[in-house]
Amino acid sequence: MDIAVTYGPLFPFINDQSIEEIWINTPERVFVARNGRSELTNLLLTDDEVRNIIERALMWSGRRLDLSQPFVDARLPDGSRLHVAIPEITAAHWAVNIRKHLMRHLELTDLAKLGVMTPEISEYLQVEVESGSNILVSGGTQAGKTTMLNALVSAIPTNERVITVEEVFELKPVLPDVIAMQTRGANIQGEGDIPLRRLIKESLRMRPQRIIVGEVREAEALDLLIALNSGLPGMGTIHANSARDAVMKLQTLPLLAGENISMKFVAPTVASAIDLIVHVTLGKDGKRRIAEISRITGRVENERVEVENTFKWNGREYEKGLGFQR
Repeated sequence: MDIAVTYGPLFPFINDQSIEEIWINTPERVFVARNGRSELTNLLLTDDEVRNIIERALMWSGRRLDLSQPFVDARLPDGSRLHVAIPEITAAHWAVNIRKHLMRHLELTDLAKLGVMTPEISEYLQVEVESGSNILVSGGTQAGKTTMLNALVSAIPTNERVITVEEVFELKPVLPDVIAMQTRGANIQGEGDIPLRRLIKESLRMRPQRIIVGEVREAEALDLLIALNSGLPGMGTIHANSARDAVMKLQTLPLLAGENISMKFVAPTVASAIDLIVHVTLGKDGKRRIAEISRITGRVENERVEVENTFKWNGREYEKGLGFQR
């Protein structure tokens, strides 16, 4: 499918490598993001033009959008990620977000050159990945979690078999032996949905040597922890405001799996399953960087998992903490 035809009037923004995201609040208010900062464009669309763009894009993805399914999350022909919400969920117009993932093919050394981290931290993370550490990437929206995760996955030794599990295909690690799987929504009859929990369980039957979960949001956190706690190395991302908040959230999400799951079980499981938390941020200046790297010691006290800083950005440079190991 010709992406110029698919995107129509949005194609100049799609083709502009300085633009990282496009969103439509109303047909007359189309925004883009450059270097982490938003700009209102002078593009004026109509309701029909917006709908035609989305319908063409969804024809390629195979996902549907209608009154019974008023949200959609889909991968587009160029690898971008599309999210749409329609009335009556939104007030009057279709709300559209297109995330482009410009830095998806970058490795750790590339991110170091861009100032996301120092060369020393890049080397440190490379060693941790090669040694099989279980790593959780945390951060806010647009902080660069997927980019960081993709770079970490690309550092996995090339002789290992990697299984990735995502809601929508976003990761594209530079490795020879990779199987990528994404979730599937229910059909018109409300049947046939395949959630992340199912994919994680299925991935364990595919001879993985590493398992990667694109983003942990709900009860699938339990399945990931169980997999990592069984000796299978892996990685994932989670929304959080700090490394410690990420650990607390990872302790809380598994409780959604059922009443029989308790914090007394989850806390030691987190402590033994996760090794490193890499927390990334998006600054007010639009700069993305690693804000801190923390190591989980394996100790638990009063159902709180102990965390020690390895590297922390103080606003000028990185300080090494007690968690730094060589």
